[in-house]
Amino acid sequence: MADPVGTEEAGYGKPLSAREQGQGPSVPGRERTRGGGPLTSREVELMNAYWRACNYLSVGMIYLKDNPLLRRPLKDEDIKHRLLGHWGASPALSFVWVHLNRLIVEQDLDVIFVAGPGHGAPGVLGPAYLEGTYSEVYPDKSMDAEGMQKFFKQFSFPGHIGSHVTPETPGSIHEGGELGYSLSHAYGMAFDNPDVIVACVVGDGEAETGPLATAWHSNKFINPRRDGAVLPILNLNGYKIANPTILARISPEELEALFVGYGYKPYFVEGSDPEEMHQKMAETMERAVEEIRAVQKQARQADTEVTRPRWPMIVLRSPKGWTGPKELEGHTLEGSWRSHQVPFGDVRGNPSHLKALETWMRSYRPEELFDENGRLIPELRALAPKGRRRMSANPHANGGVLRKDLKLPDIREYAVKVVERGTTLHENTKPLGEFLRDVMRNNMTNFRVFGPDETASNRLQAIYQVSKKTWMAEMLPVDADGGELSRDGRVMEMLSEHTLLGWLEGYLLTGRHGFFHTYEAFAHVIDSMFNQHAKWLDISKNHVKWRAPVASENILLSSTVWRQDHNGFSHQDPGFIDLVTNKSASVTRIYLPPDANTLLVVADQCLRSTDLINVIVADKQKHLQFTSIDEAIAHCAKGAGIWTRASTDLDADPDVVLACCGDIATQEALAAASILRERAPNLKLRFVNVVDLFKLQSAEEHPHGSTERELEGLFTADKPIIFNFHGYASLIHKLAYRFKNQENLHVHGYQEKGNINTPFELAILNETSRFHLVIDIIDRVPALRAKAGHLKEEMRNAIIGNLAYAHEHGRDRPEIADWTWPD
Repeated sequence: MADPVGTEEAGYGKPLSAREQGQGPSVPGRERTRGGGPLTSREVELMNAYWRACNYLSVGMIYLKDNPLLRRPLKDEDIKHRLLGHWGASPALSFVWVHLNRLIVEQDLDVIFVAGPGHGAPGVLGPAYLEGTYSEVYPDKSMDAEGMQKFFKQFSFPGHIGSHVTPETPGSIHEGGELGYSLSHAYGMAFDNPDVIVACVVGDGEAETGPLATAWHSNKFINPRRDGAVLPILNLNGYKIANPTILARISPEELEALFVGYGYKPYFVEGSDPEEMHQKMAETMERAVEEIRAVQKQARQADTEVTRPRWPMIVLRSPKGWTGPKELEGHTLEGSWRSHQVPFGDVRGNPSHLKALETWMRSYRPEELFDENGRLIPELRALAPKGRRRMSANPHANGGVLRKDLKLPDIREYAVKVVERGTTLHENTKPLGEFLRDVMRNNMTNFRVFGPDETASNRLQAIYQVSKKTWMAEMLPVDADGGELSRDGRVMEMLSEHTLLGWLEGYLLTGRHGFFHTYEAFAHVIDSMFNQHAKWLDISKNHVKWRAPVASENILLSSTVWRQDHNGFSHQDPGFIDLVTNKSASVTRIYLPPDANTLLVVADQCLRSTDLINVIVADKQKHLQFTSIDEAIAHCAKGAGIWTRASTDLDADPDVVLACCGDIATQEALAAASILRERAPNLKLRFVNVVDLFKLQSAEEHPHGSTERELEGLFTADKPIIFNFHGYASLIHKLAYRFKNQENLHVHGYQEKGNINTPFELAILNETSRFHLVIDIIDRVPALRAKAGHLKEEMRNAIIGNLAYAHEHGRDRPEIADWTWPD
């Protein structure tokens, strides 16, 4: 049987060893460029001139606010007061860009560019400006001297753009320096994009992060028959902010063995001489694209079995701050950590440094690159692709223009039938899995589900009836027995939340749709990724009008805190939603549906939305069902509402409000209401359930928030409110702090108390049980304090008794475990 990651069956012959290429010791899989090169002298001259223009613009962006073309000697007043850009990675980024442009023009390629190195914006903004895209999007940054001056001044300048590849940058879907997410984003862009090549430049500092390390394995999930390709380009420039990088300081053999071990076919382009490097890079890129196309051609033949090839990658070893000053005042600059940010910063007021800057900028010979009006000369303009083939204008990088609405089935077809509320048990997420199955069926080229080895665990396994798990690695006979693996699968599973969410974000930002699920406690793994995506959406949605809306990022948190009693303390953490409330209200939504039908309604709503991050908290275990599908639709439309059946204040002023948010929190609150209905029949109790968490916030702060009158209509203006919450109690106080009656708001939530418990024991330990709620209501309602003393004592005894029973029998009492809502 052929090696699934071999080369001959992939369509491009046996590779030459390093020794056969005359490049030193032979290491299995080693590929280096050979002597000569495919470029004519004129091509080298023109490409290098274009690259010089890119580098000139990079330096100008960092340093200058005036005199953009050096038509006169530099003066202090030409220099920005605050020099905030990063020079070190920029030359390599634009070098790669120039070489990709050549192949795009020659072969009519559809290429997206992902810039991984942090603060690498100058290396991307320069090409975007030279291609004309930047001026098209921002007409005041015209392609002349006046526009160039504004282009320079805006960079890292108050009120304008930052030094990362931010959403304002045409051609970008990824903000460089996002803590290692470039490669997972790149692969997400390639899924279901068969004609696209995603060129992803990975910084060697970025390569030291955990998310980047796991993302290398994404090559095991690319199906060359239906997906595009990713060409990773690792830029080894040797340094981070002030330290060497690991991958730049290991031996070439060890480095190569690493990437061969990852399943790639690495090529090495190394050096600093521009002419030699242009020839090496041109040859290497040609070969890489040729091999990508050969793999795809073979895989797309109807009678060919799809196997996993060795995809090519490039290691570009170039100096930090390439083409910059070699040294200054006895200190090495090019090839040193000193070039990471601004090679020398004290230019204003320092004549020698001002002169050094001018000498550096004039070394690019701008007078040869730009005409008298400041426009790039025609010979160089001709090198760039045209229209949508420009990487800075590629529509995939503004994915909203390609997005098509999902074909969604009617949620009523999946509804749980609720004959008697509070008596039917059902796994809340199971109908959701059936719904997602048919969403997948209706959208087989633009919808995927992502989750870390937990699709069946989270009861979403109905999806496998339509599409199994993507798997391009080796398959064993045992996998046929329930393994649910397929070369053509559309369910993405890998035990790395970082890589999965990166895939999803790349998929969404290029115009497709998806759904992500994970265990609630482990969602914190993706805290920083959520942060960055929320910031990207905020800027795109509210400040970059030319970006079209993309499908929302939908996150299901299941296996929740209150049903992790068996896994223990480490699995009990409902705090991810606290993080979500810190981000912009314009892009964040949080839902805690109490049963299966409300979960269906919420999921349907989320899949229809755009430019949001929707977080849904719903457990997978069997729970009591409270709403019919029509009631669920109405309840979710309101976001929060009074449940009349559980209330005793009809046409009366309530004595107390019992509120709840979350599935188990709702069940315990209903049980408390039942106890009070029986034992304190004169109590006027209002029962409120919250599905949309942001309903508790002021309408002035969140689009889903409530007015003061709306909050008073639910919670009253002056009565005590006992609130049973799924998460940490402080979050409710944070959201409702502007509510005039917030002083009477008393929240029960998770208190970081747990271990290997029974479900009800966990509720008791954290004081969210029905007994604790009854006690709190007795304490807060003056009329009950004296009259309900015996009931309060019963509740205290019940707490002690249930704890003792759990510790003796290892389970909850049947009257607790089998409780139904009798009212």
